Amino acid sequence: MNRILHTDWQGKTGIALLAILALMALSAPLLFAGDPLAITGDPLLRPFINSAHWLGTDRLGRDVLAGLFHGARTTLLVALSSAAVALIAGSLIGTLAGFLGGFTDNMLMRITEAFQTVPGFLLALAMINVLGASIPTLIIAISIGGWTQAARVTRAEVLSLRERDFVAAARTLGQGPLSIAFREILPNAFGPAASLAGVSVAAAILIEASLAFLGFGDPNSVTWGTMIAEGRTVLRSAPYLSIIPGLALVVTVLAVHLSGQALSGRNGAADD
Repeated sequence: MNRILHTDWQGKTGIALLAILALMALSAPLLFAGDPLAITGDPLLRPFINSAHWLGTDRLGRDVLAGLFHGARTTLLVALSSAAVALIAGSLIGTLAGFLGGFTDNMLMRITEAFQTVPGFLLALAMINVLGASIPTLIIAISIGGWTQAARVTRAEVLSLRERDFVAAARTLGQGPLSIAFREILPNAFGPAASLAGVSVAAAILIEASLAFLGFGDPNSVTWGTMIAEGRTVLRSAPYLSIIPGLALVVTVLAVHLSGQALSGRNGAADD
């Protein structure tokens, strides 16, 4: 009973934090209209001393609170989109490998293993170096390094489902292999892969922030990683410029982790 209450407390906390972050992202154009990169005040105003800039300004005079809200939009957009692409691509590849078997299975699993040998951050960095930094490129680059785990989990589930009675019934009715794989088996095999969503989103948030910190983010968008990177040049005199977006990253990853843990625990309890 205590474990269930603890899990519920974690889940509610994670969902509440994610709801706040989503509200920040959605309200950014309304509360802070215009370009968040525009200079709006004197440089290096400290937090809570100017009513027009509650969290102060950076070394160029840009509003930190506006950057924080608009950065939430970029972070959530890139993280959620790349995690969704990775889960969908991994599930499709895992379904094909598990259902078709034989040469197709061996080939797809060897490709999966090849991608797993290279860290996702390095794959994303290499792609951005080739294609240039933009939001669509970031989404694709991050998802390329994150689909392998979903593929393996889905393949394992498909292997246990492909001999079930409902698959035999679909064959009897004349359905083709691809129709059976994607219409009958994939919906039943997607659950375990979907439970990886929390891990995928958290990893995508950290990779996006790391790329932006190193200067490989979209130069036309505000991100928490770029805010942290710009703050390090004045870390001694204005540490808040790095601390504020850094705390935002910590809270976001924590919220995703708590929500994912609660979801996994709830699914495990349902299976039991």
